[in-house]
Amino acid sequence: MLRTVRLVADTGLNTQGWSRAQTIDYMVKNADISASDAAAEVERFMALPGQSLAPRVGEVKIRLLRDKAKAELGERFDPREFHHEILKDGSMPLEILDSKIERWIASKKI
Repeated sequence: MLRTVRLVADTGLNTQGWSRAQTIDYMVKNADISASDAAAEVERFMALPGQSLAPRVGEVKIRLLRDKAKAELGERFDPREFHHEILKDGSMPLEILDSKIERWIASKKI
């Protein structure tokens, strides 16, 4: 539950105009977290906007790419090869990852 509350709080604070106090109150009411721990989280969201959201967005993108690769490659899809391809070049913007996996899928169809 805390992960979900962090996503909402980070987004509320940084895109919906929530105040620091509103965000702390939201976290205390909706997760098993103390006011002091919530304040520390909120201050981190203030210093690094989107930091709780970024890993989730990446996770969703990788799942979508995996589903696409499975659908297009069928029995030729190997999850180990797919994940090796995802990880082998390190971190990168999601648009570049998308293009990279599109090329990988095309190369596996040949």
